[in-house]
Amino acid sequence: MATRTAVFISSSAPGNAPAIAVFELDRATGALTSRGSASAAKNPSYLAASPNGRFLYCVCEPAQPSASKHGAVAGFAIDPATFALTPFNEQPSHGSGPCHLSVDATGRTLLVANYGSGSVASYPLRPDGSIAPAASAIQHHGSSVDMSRQEGPHAHSIYPDPGNRFALAVDLGLDQVLTYKLDPATSALAPATPPFSATAPGAGPRHMAFAPHCRHAYVINELNSTLSAYAYSSDTGSLTHVQTVPTLPPDWKGTNYPSDIHVSPDGRFVYGSNRGHESIAVFAIDPARGTLTPIAHEQTRGKWPRVFGLSPRGDFLLVANQHTHTVVVFRVDPRTGLLAAAGQQIESPAPACVKFIEFQG
Repeated sequence: MATRTAVFISSSAPGNAPAIAVFELDRATGALTSRGSASAAKNPSYLAASPNGRFLYCVCEPAQPSASKHGAVAGFAIDPATFALTPFNEQPSHGSGPCHLSVDATGRTLLVANYGSGSVASYPLRPDGSIAPAASAIQHHGSSVDMSRQEGPHAHSIYPDPGNRFALAVDLGLDQVLTYKLDPATSALAPATPPFSATAPGAGPRHMAFAPHCRHAYVINELNSTLSAYAYSSDTGSLTHVQTVPTLPPDWKGTNYPSDIHVSPDGRFVYGSNRGHESIAVFAIDPARGTLTPIAHEQTRGKWPRVFGLSPRGDFLLVANQHTHTVVVFRVDPRTGLLAAAGQQIESPAPACVKFIEFQG
């Protein structure tokens, strides 16, 4: 049975741009063919898919974000034959500026991070994919050393751990990765012991990714252009620092804000995006120690690579260049991890997220 690869791309552009555009990836050429769009979600940014590929979720940011204007989370059913999206319902995000969400391994819990208010929330997901009222809404507190960006908490992302026992929230404003116990039966969150792992002061952690073997995790730091490797404890949900490396070449000077991070499906490489240097930084992973060796910087052929996506098989990487309104397709060399432009790109108004789902048939 043939495998088809759907690609969902969200837009953060104001006006009448499609909120979520749908494409099919040709795995021979890297070409993207339009399969329609959905405009029900307002100002979507990050996307997350259920483990079974039947549902897609997004955060909806207010058109004019402020501390008093809370966002929402929304869901869609996916037609596996046409990739069409049918909206079902929304719930309030219980905070301002929602920017990231994820689904746990059971497909029964949705996790959301609110950047503006520095809070996180968790939601039970019903069997039909619809979102139930929040089971938890937790406000972070504190600040860190950079008063221009870290005057208060700014939860930037949240992830279930590979064992589905904990949820880890990366807070740029606190220089912390906070750990919550996740109850898969109720979707409730509760602080773990220890309740957080600290990053370097002023690092500004943004996103993280786990290695497939679950022993290591990687955090990309927005404010000091670094990427940190950690040993992960599946017993406590805590992180132990192993190494920090720059995301930039040693001879490059300029303003830069790293953003997204992904680990290859085989666990051999880490990729991180640089906004400013306009590149994807590529690192090789030592499988025993989890340490990183920088091997390349691939220019993204556009400006401000807010996010990128790795295909489920790790053979393609799609970069969303937010300021130049393009999504550029790269091939991934499975032996070296290096990227090469596939000669394919599409126009996309201020692309904010790229999400792959594979379907059989």
